[in-house]
Amino acid sequence: MILCIRSLLWLLAMQLPLLSLSLHAAPYERLRIYLDADQTGAAASGRSIMQGISLALSRQDNQIQGVPVEIIIKDHRGNSRRSLAHLKTFLKDEQGLAVVSGLHSPPLLAHKDFINNSGILMLTPWAAAGPITRRGTNGLDDERWIFRLSIDDTKAGQTITHHALNEGFKSPFLLLEDTGWGRSNNKTMMLTLKEHGLQPAGLHWFHWGLSEDSARIILRDINRSGADVIFMVANAQEGKAISRALLSLPESQRLPVRSHWGITGGNFAEDIGKDGLSRLDLKFIQTRFSFAGQLTPYAKDVFSAAKAHFEEIESPEDIKAPTGFIHGYDLMTLFLNAANQITFSGDIDQDRLALRDAMYQLKTSQPGLVKDYQQPFSKVGIDGHEALNQNDYVMGYFTPDGNIRLE
Repeated sequence: MILCIRSLLWLLAMQLPLLSLSLHAAPYERLRIYLDADQTGAAASGRSIMQGISLALSRQDNQIQGVPVEIIIKDHRGNSRRSLAHLKTFLKDEQGLAVVSGLHSPPLLAHKDFINNSGILMLTPWAAAGPITRRGTNGLDDERWIFRLSIDDTKAGQTITHHALNEGFKSPFLLLEDTGWGRSNNKTMMLTLKEHGLQPAGLHWFHWGLSEDSARIILRDINRSGADVIFMVANAQEGKAISRALLSLPESQRLPVRSHWGITGGNFAEDIGKDGLSRLDLKFIQTRFSFAGQLTPYAKDVFSAAKAHFEEIESPEDIKAPTGFIHGYDLMTLFLNAANQITFSGDIDQDRLALRDAMYQLKTSQPGLVKDYQQPFSKVGIDGHEALNQNDYVMGYFTPDGNIRLE
């Protein structure tokens, strides 16, 4: 009898460590981050964002607090309905922690209320339309769930306009895509021109799928307007049509173009080619970092990690559509730092909320590629969900080889 009791006590003692482990086990077997971006029409942008966020994740062993994390890639093809279907899939995933968006603003603008009302933690490393991070009549509604580390179009149009005016241009023609993104830039460009006592030579709205022939007709009207520069808001596909149409004109009719950065999200430079790029006077807005520039020790370390992680990357030129990579890396790094501050409950809705609140608590300096981030996000202020500001914006250009350089 005594032997039996001793055996039972020994078995219980052996089970205590296992019981303790089970009580402290992570509430998730794995976690998922969704990438909802255009992997077809602007595939280079989707690919570069994926590279940036996956590299940031790999530097934490693809884990959050010891829980494996995987990236689920969704291709919305620039279609807002497809994007909504992906968001609904995410909401059903009890291991889905956050969604990373892509190049296009329209899906986010179309579903902004759905995202905020549903508590979808959205990380935005590229889409630039101003209203994306604002909510309510004053833009300050507390229930904001979209965090952006990118250019903000409430300021981008002003930057493009100021740079052009500083170059001596005085009569721009606004050539803008007919979307919320285009309208956002129209507003800021017009206001900035008005502040300088100027009016545009004209304004033309175009739709996705613009052909080279249609662009040629538009350019004919632009030349008749007396404009001395074109302000362009276009993605790569339409930007190529406009640029090819420009290149078909005599040099005397080939106006300079000052553009938003949508053209860098696809194969624009490759398709226009060395000869075309060398004959275009084209500059576009960027943020203040390039792997081709002078690198800090932190940036050198990140690039070394990128070369080790991606066999296709040997030089900065191998990172196509670098905006997505750079912003994706910085934003995912901030997100992971916030995620490591919370205590997971196992209730995914509660944990998403805790993580959103942790994004506001990044008060110590966070190193990054674009800059070091000091409390990048805040609950208060119309710019509270913007990690970057106008001081982080510059203009860039393509070399004849298709590489991006900053002015």
